[in-house]
Amino acid sequence: MQDYQKRLALNLMAYAVQKDIQLEQLGSLAGIDLIEVKNEASPPLTTKQINDLWLNATELSHDPLFGLHFGESMQVAALGIVGELIRHSRTIGEALTHAATFAHLITDVLTMDVNSSGQSFAIRFIPGVNSQEKSPLVFRQMMDFFMAFTLHEVDGLILKKIQPTTVRIPVETSALPEYERVLRCLSIQNATDYMMEFDSRYWDEPILTADYELQAVLLRKVSAMDEAYSKTKLLSERINNFLLANAYLGLPTLDSIASNLNVSSRSLQRKLQEEGVTYQQLSDSTRKSLALHYLESGQYPVKEVSYILGYNELSAFNRAFRRWTGTTPVSYQKGQLSPL
Repeated sequence: MQDYQKRLALNLMAYAVQKDIQLEQLGSLAGIDLIEVKNEASPPLTTKQINDLWLNATELSHDPLFGLHFGESMQVAALGIVGELIRHSRTIGEALTHAATFAHLITDVLTMDVNSSGQSFAIRFIPGVNSQEKSPLVFRQMMDFFMAFTLHEVDGLILKKIQPTTVRIPVETSALPEYERVLRCLSIQNATDYMMEFDSRYWDEPILTADYELQAVLLRKVSAMDEAYSKTKLLSERINNFLLANAYLGLPTLDSIASNLNVSSRSLQRKLQEEGVTYQQLSDSTRKSLALHYLESGQYPVKEVSYILGYNELSAFNRAFRRWTGTTPVSYQKGQLSPL
């Protein structure tokens, strides 16, 4: 049986690398042997180790909203078998119901309740017994994480960005703009409970069959390269990592990347310039790689490929593809599919 809490911890450490945290230092502070924890046969992590991992990752990242940003970046595929079950559900409602059912396998900090009625449905995140009192900071980081992750996992299931109609969460005024950005809601209510409400039209939204095989390959590649990234420290490589893992939802803006990495947009541009690359070049390279794959597979019409890669107009995708290859997407696809 998979150890889902350990899997989440490993993904947290992978994200810590993107935040420029030394894994050796993080592991030492949390009392975790990095080699041993990667071994599936090793003992489960203790509650203290998990709490120390969250506490020190938050402190070393200098990001008080570490959990929120971690949830924004993580993909449902990272949950292993549970993620596969969620991803292969028939509708959003079914997927969220599965997620609520198996939340206890991933954490004992909270449970999830999903309720659909009338014109809306709500997801409530219910604190576990004494979880808030035991470690308030860890509790808050994990609640932020699961709220952001749940919202963004739905994106990956239907290939569109949905917006809650209402969010209830304890939030300080200074942090409100970032919660509004990540949770995509301008109706955030400062409350003592944790809840997201959505329009009922999303409940029966069918889960689309995208190229998840490609995504799995890319995510495995990202995981395998984490150690190399921790040594090279190249910002462009860490951003490329993030873009590959999220590209099927349309590439995020430079401002979104900067917020996720806890730096200003201007500082991010300057650091990339020092490495001899621009964000536009990185995003173009990712789009080109995925466009070629989708067209070569023969499973997607050009218009759908354009939409998946985040182009609002087919003409914009055509211009970009001609710039990359010297030909049009239609001509390229026909050439790939023509019999020898």
